[in-house]
Amino acid sequence: MPDSTFEIWLAPLEARTVLGDTLVLAAPDEIRSWVADRFARVLQTCAAAVLGPQVVVDVVAPSTALEEHPPAGAAHDGGDPSGGECGFHPKLTFDQFVIGASNRLAHAAALAVAELPGQAYNPLFLYGAPGLGKTHLLHAIGNYIETHGGGLRVRSTTAERFTNEFVTALQTRDIEGFKARFRETDVLLIDDVQFLQRKAKTEEEFFHTFNALYETGSQLVLTCDRLPADMAALEERLLERFQAGLVAELQPPDFATRLAILRKRVQHDAIALADESALHAIAHRITANARTLEGALIRVVAYHSLTGRAIDAALADEVLGRLYPSTAPSPAAAPTIARVQELACEAFEVSRDELLSGGRTARLAWARQVAMYLAREHTGATLPAIGESFGGRNHTTVMYACRRAGEKLAEDPAAQALVHELERRLSEPG
Repeated sequence: MPDSTFEIWLAPLEARTVLGDTLVLAAPDEIRSWVADRFARVLQTCAAAVLGPQVVVDVVAPSTALEEHPPAGAAHDGGDPSGGECGFHPKLTFDQFVIGASNRLAHAAALAVAELPGQAYNPLFLYGAPGLGKTHLLHAIGNYIETHGGGLRVRSTTAERFTNEFVTALQTRDIEGFKARFRETDVLLIDDVQFLQRKAKTEEEFFHTFNALYETGSQLVLTCDRLPADMAALEERLLERFQAGLVAELQPPDFATRLAILRKRVQHDAIALADESALHAIAHRITANARTLEGALIRVVAYHSLTGRAIDAALADEVLGRLYPSTAPSPAAAPTIARVQELACEAFEVSRDELLSGGRTARLAWARQVAMYLAREHTGATLPAIGESFGGRNHTTVMYACRRAGEKLAEDPAAQALVHELERRLSEPG
């Protein structure tokens, strides 16, 4: 990683001890949650390379008493060596997953599998480009089953780790032990199955593992960066197995979802914003995936920590400008509240005075809720500023209106079509 990233986030860490199979790292309070979330994978990979694949990394507060800190392995699998695989990230849950049009099917399918393993969709095959949430859903399934699964055995691994363990088993003549680890389980979660390609012996073993689990009713969940049909190097019989259940795609998030991801992150880490314009600036500029989106937010927050400058659109544009040249309109050119109100009045055939009035008929209330929702999503204005522009209402009224609009949009296709058309018109120049 870049030296500057290391100096800001990882240099302050201190290795406290190894308890059982847990490497305990202490991180200062102000960066601990960022480190635990953003750098969990790189820390885990490095620890495994040095101390062995069984090691789990835990990032704790400097004041944590080590004698009171339980081994992470025990916390996850209850001491049952054939049970759950250690390492499900506790913050990668369904509650922390931001749902949008780009991932709604994948999320719903993953939740169904977690609630009814082996009965809903088997196998479940999640595919999409890196950073769109496939691994998050995999961990969410694992965490859900460990909490609510009534003792079901759940194991998670990657195709690369499966291959490495298989090779080691061949070398140590422990094939039966290898089979037992992967076949004596109720739910098997496999990340990045594209890495099985062109590994003939591993494919053969994975095929038999897949069949053994499938025939006993065990649940399989696979993630990949492409469709099964696009993995020509895999054996046909394995591709057929992958496509036998539900294949669900995760796509790049739209603007509203990107903004929701940033808001959840800010709320989770209690980041103090000057206003929401910084989030709008980042969401306009970063369009690829959630991982890059959060990385951009980290960079802006780091620059704020080093300089003391307020987190606003100007800071976001300055920090991200060279790394992520914007192809979308800048937040400075974002739609105004007045433009939102104008389009809402046209769409719902109401006057501006009616829109801003205290009228509570269903027609006026829905028009007002949509207008406030669009103002929040697309103008960069604060909630108090939006409320003031809608007849002097307070920010809690705006929050309520946005929530009601969001609920209706989630279940009403006609409402979705109307709002999408208004968003299209808002994005037009002039």
